[in-house]
Amino acid sequence: MKLAQTHTIDDLLQGCKNGERKTQELLYKQTSGKMMAVCMRYAKNRAEAEDVLQLGYIKVFTKINQFKEEGSFEGWIRRIMVNTSIENFRKNQRSLKVVELDEAFDQPSVGFDFGTLGMEDLLRVISKLSDGYRMVFNMYAIEGYSHREIAEQLGISESTSKSQLSRARAILKQEIIKMEGQGYATYTG
Repeated sequence: MKLAQTHTIDDLLQGCKNGERKTQELLYKQTSGKMMAVCMRYAKNRAEAEDVLQLGYIKVFTKINQFKEEGSFEGWIRRIMVNTSIENFRKNQRSLKVVELDEAFDQPSVGFDFGTLGMEDLLRVISKLSDGYRMVFNMYAIEGYSHREIAEQLGISESTSKSQLSRARAILKQEIIKMEGQGYATYTG
């Protein structure tokens, strides 16, 4: 009986740099689940997320020699998936529903712990956001972009980014409260 050999993601890096198909396949199998979750947060639906995932892996394998090994390899792959998701959003030229700044600041401050939600619950509530709200929320709250960076990436103003985030948070809070009432999630805010 032959034991399956396990490889860390970093172990697979050199094989991928050498263009070894089997190693690329192993990397894909080990990381695609996590990367699909990243793509799902940005996409309108599963089919779109799968397309973005495939485009992202094409970029990973064609640009692998650009990885400088200064951070984690998985983090580099994740960044490519996020950037590919943003590019897909811009390519499809989805419009952002602009909320007036005064309206955004009239919303009650929303502070709740997304850590209490399971991944499926979190994806479910985020997927209910409109495209613009979802993009800004993901970029700010999950990826850590500043409002300036979001504005540059999406071609909007910083104040629009802030208002989008404020509305997204308010909508998410409402959705989580609804889910809690239906027994899906635990809200601790």
